[in-house]
Amino acid sequence: MADGPYKYFRDGDGKVSRVIRVGTRKSQLARIQTDSVVEKLKELHPDVQFEIVAMSTTGDKILDTALSKIGEKSLFTKELENALEKNEVDLVVHSLKDLPTALPVGFTIGAVLKRENPYDAVVLHPKNKGKCLDSLPNKSVIGTSSLRRAAQLKKRFPHLEFKDIRGNLNTRLKKLDEHNDFSAIVLAAAGLRRMGWENRISQVLKPEDCMYAVGQGALAIEVRARDQDILEMVSVLNDPDTVLRCIAERAFLKHLEGGCSVPVAVYTEIKNSQLYLTGAVYSLDGSDSLKETMQTSINSNQIEEQEKVDEKVQRVGITALKVSGEDQDAAVKLGVDLGILLLSKGAKEILTVARQLNDAR
Repeated sequence: MADGPYKYFRDGDGKVSRVIRVGTRKSQLARIQTDSVVEKLKELHPDVQFEIVAMSTTGDKILDTALSKIGEKSLFTKELENALEKNEVDLVVHSLKDLPTALPVGFTIGAVLKRENPYDAVVLHPKNKGKCLDSLPNKSVIGTSSLRRAAQLKKRFPHLEFKDIRGNLNTRLKKLDEHNDFSAIVLAAAGLRRMGWENRISQVLKPEDCMYAVGQGALAIEVRARDQDILEMVSVLNDPDTVLRCIAERAFLKHLEGGCSVPVAVYTEIKNSQLYLTGAVYSLDGSDSLKETMQTSINSNQIEEQEKVDEKVQRVGITALKVSGEDQDAAVKLGVDLGILLLSKGAKEILTVARQLNDAR
């Protein structure tokens, strides 16, 4: 039963309820993440039916090329956004780090959920059980598809070698366990934890070893910017601290014009009403880097009156109702200011060379 763009469902008793269609990637991790979001929405809206629509994206299909080489900003999101645009789904669940800092017109991130552990984790080949990156033998090969991880770890662990590894989590673990190509692989701790594979984590990398990617560990819900009712529905899931940290991180990345194809890393924390942002850029081999920290005051307990949804209140792709607009603006400014500082110290040159070298690989 359809009424305009919305879909309704009538049960045996003739009770009509609205159906919200939720888009997701087909991978097991994407499904687990989407299920966890739908569970939360069901608790808050027991009278609404939720239907999950899974689809493959370009990033899921191109498995033989390093992500940074494909050079497409919306690798894991385009097909899902097409479905959103055509009213085939009403909202889409993403890993925030897959979403570019500027979304196509008409879309917005309506919720950023409480962040899982944002750090990277080392998963060892079973034969290396009990070791860590420091104690692996010389010239051991570490698999990672991330320029950011490779750049930081090459600098920190010069005795190791790094090679691309692609595929979803299941595929990468299989490649690690069933072949002898890799001594270890580096993955986001959040994904491993959501999959229930915490027992495979042999080492969680602290910021001094490897800072994380912008938005890493946070889930985001993308909606049509004009759908006020859906925005309202999902906005309850916003975690204010995560929203502010991720807005600062995204504003920093956007100011540097970074994407998948350059090594940019961040670390954020909120304590005593201060938001701290550390940001860094690296050359591909990690030998050249710039890293700075800045902070700003936030007053997280004040909640502004509901803002009207127009493009103007979208900050780096995020429309966070129920989170203080003043704090959001402070977070954007922090990210931009840190970007300006790093650019003034030569970040553009480092990133330009990194981009050119990566394109030439």
